[in-house]
Amino acid sequence: MLDHVIKGATVVDGTGAPGFVADVGIRDGRIAAVGNVSEESRTVEDAHGLVLAPGFVDPHTHYDAQLFWDPYATPSLNHGVTTVAAGNCGFTLAPLHPSRPQDADYTRRMMSKVEGMSLVALEEGAPWSWSGFGEYLDALEGRIAVNAGFMVGHCALRRYVMGADAVGGQPSEEQLAEIVRLLHEAMEAGAWGFSTTQSSTHSDGDGQPVASRHARPEELLAMARAVGEHEGTQIEAIVAGCLDQFSDAEIDLFVELSAAAGRPLNWNVLTIDAAVPERVPRQLYASERARKAGGRVVALTMPILTPMNMSLGTFCALNLIPGWGPILGLPVPERIERLRDPEVRAEMLRRAESKEAGVFRRLADFGRYVIGDTYSAANEGLTGRVVRDIAAERGQDPFATLVEICAADELRTVLWPMPTDNDPASWALRAETWQHEDVLLGGSDAGAHLDRMCGAPYTTRFLGDCLRGRKLVGLEQAVKMLTDDPARLFGLRERGRIREGWHADLVLFDPERIDAGKATLVHDLPGDSPRLDSRAVGIRTVWVNGVAAIRDDVVTGAVPGRVLRSGRDTGTVSTR
Repeated sequence: MLDHVIKGATVVDGTGAPGFVADVGIRDGRIAAVGNVSEESRTVEDAHGLVLAPGFVDPHTHYDAQLFWDPYATPSLNHGVTTVAAGNCGFTLAPLHPSRPQDADYTRRMMSKVEGMSLVALEEGAPWSWSGFGEYLDALEGRIAVNAGFMVGHCALRRYVMGADAVGGQPSEEQLAEIVRLLHEAMEAGAWGFSTTQSSTHSDGDGQPVASRHARPEELLAMARAVGEHEGTQIEAIVAGCLDQFSDAEIDLFVELSAAAGRPLNWNVLTIDAAVPERVPRQLYASERARKAGGRVVALTMPILTPMNMSLGTFCALNLIPGWGPILGLPVPERIERLRDPEVRAEMLRRAESKEAGVFRRLADFGRYVIGDTYSAANEGLTGRVVRDIAAERGQDPFATLVEICAADELRTVLWPMPTDNDPASWALRAETWQHEDVLLGGSDAGAHLDRMCGAPYTTRFLGDCLRGRKLVGLEQAVKMLTDDPARLFGLRERGRIREGWHADLVLFDPERIDAGKATLVHDLPGDSPRLDSRAVGIRTVWVNGVAAIRDDVVTGAVPGRVLRSGRDTGTVSTR
C-alpha cells in the first residue's frame, strides 16, 4: 500500500524534459510510482491543474543557528526549498574548544556582526552544547523539517586550534597540522567540505578581520588537499573580488584550490549589471581557467533582485562602502553631526562612487531611495515617497535630504534602495549568463542579514516571473535550475528529480499564482528580535522525504528533514 498519491499533476521532473500529466505515489519517504497509479493508498490528493516539481535546493544559506529555534527554516521551506546548504563563507558554530567557553561568545558576536543575526536569538535560541563538528550535526539530527548539509568553516577551525591568535596570527607547523586534522574529522562526521573567506567586508564582533582572512595560500591549499581525500565534498570560498571583479591573484587562488582538491569550488555572488559589462566575463574567466587546470569554479547568482532595507542607524551594506564604516560606527549624536557636515557628505559620496566601492556603487544613487518606516512628527507622510521628489521640494541634493529625514528619526528611518539594474539590458544579460555551464542560481543568504534582506523567496518569485512576467526561461528549464542543477553540483544522492526510487522531496504549486509576497518586518525570533519575512503565494504542499511539511503556506508541525552527510548522502563530483 502507498502512503500517499498525488493525482493528475503536471509533473515537471527536474531534468528539463517537457512536463507531463501523471499520478505520483509515495511510500516510505520515496517516490514509489510515476504514471497512472492505481495501487491503493492511505491518502489521495487531487492535483489537476497544478504543477508538481522536485523540492528546490538552495546552495547558499546560513541556517546554522536558526534551525535550532525554527526547524522549518522559514521562509525557505514555505517557498518550496526542501534542501539547504549551510556553513558557508567560512562561518560555522562548530567546532568549539571544550576548555574555552569564551569561544562560543566570540562566535555569537562574530555571527551577529558578519551575518546580521540577532545576538539575543543566538544566545537564547541555540543550545551551544557541542564541541566537535559531528556533535553539532548530531544536535540537529531528527529535529529539522528540511534536509540540511553543512560545510565546516575555516574561522571555527582556526579559532579552535589557535585561540585568540587566530585573528592576526599564523599557525605553526604543528598548529596547521591540527587544523587540517580537525577538518578531516569534520568531514568524516559528514561535513560537506570546507568554506573560507578572504573578503575585506568580513569583520568579527570586535571589528577585526575574521580569522580566515589571515590565512596564507599555503594554509588554504593544505585544506583543499584534505577536502580531496573525502567522498562527496567540495569547497565554498569568498574573496574581495566576489563583490565586483577578481584580481589575478584571486583567480589563481580559486583555480589552485579547486584543482588541488579535485572538487568544485563555488562562490557567492555574481552580480549581473549591464552598466558594468566587463564584470561577467572577468568573473567567469576564473571558471575557464579552472577547467583547463583540472578544477571547476562555479558562480552563484540570484535570478531576482532581492529587496533590502537600509538604515543609517544600524549595521548594513552602507557600512561596507569604503570610508563609511568609521562614520556610521560613531555614537548616534556624533554620527548625525558628521553626516550633517557638507564636506563629510561630499567625501562619502566620492568614496561611494569610486571604483574601489565595487558593487556598493549601486547604493550611491540616494535619489532613488524610498522612505520606509519613520518615527517622528517631522517625517509624517514621508513613508513610501521617493527621496528625489522630496529633495526637489526642499531644494536640496538627495543625500542631504536623506540625512535630514534620518536625523529627525535619530537615524531609525528605514530606507529602501531601488535597484539600478532593473533594466531590460540587465535582464537580457542575466538570461544569457544563466546558460553558462559554471553559473548556478542561488545565493539567498537565507538565515542571515535577517532584518536587512529577504533572499529566501527567490524560488517562487523566479518561477512567477518565468510563467507570467519576463518569461526569460521556460518552466521546465527554470525548475531544473532550482532543483537538479544544484543537486548535481553537490552530488546529492537521489534528490533533485521526480524519479521512481528517489527521495520524495516535492513541491505542488499553482502555476497561475506562484509568487512571493512583499517582504515585511516581523518579530518572531528569540528575544522578540526582528527579521524580514515573505509569504509564499500559490504553494499548495511541500513534502520532505515523503511527509507534508507545508500546506497552504502553513507549517504542519512535522519534522521529516535529515542532516545530509558527505559520503552517505552525497557522492563525489570530481573535476578530474
